[in-house]
Amino acid sequence: QVQLVESGGGLVQAGVALRLSCAASGRTFRWYAMGWFRQAPGKEREFVAGINWSGVSTYYAESAEGRFTISRDNAKNTLYLQMNSLKPEDTAVYYCAAKTDLQYSSREFRGPNDYNYWGQGTQVTVSS
Repeated sequence: QVQLVESGGGLVQAGVALRLSCAASGRTFRWYAMGWFRQAPGKEREFVAGINWSGVSTYYAESAEGRFTISRDNAKNTLYLQMNSLKPEDTAVYYCAAKTDLQYSSREFRGPNDYNYWGQGTQVTVSS
């Protein structure tokens, strides 16, 4: 199995940028499609962005489109989420997730149940 550890969260003001990282260990990183999800207090966990095994295919939730960029470095076993123009409504715990994809596909995986492994989360708080 793969272990995932997120970092990079914090308390920031609206309008600034923040980059989250997710370090993977335990199995070959390129075996996994990856995703970022977030969960605000009292709300369900929601999809933010996803990326296929190679990094060529990326896809986003409407709320993230144009502001967030997901990327991965398979040589460093690391997933990233660059978040620009942050808004107070982006406040949440952000989770990275891995889905075993040994077919090396470019399918989109947008549901939490699509993913096999999760990190512990990192808090992002955006003040107005």
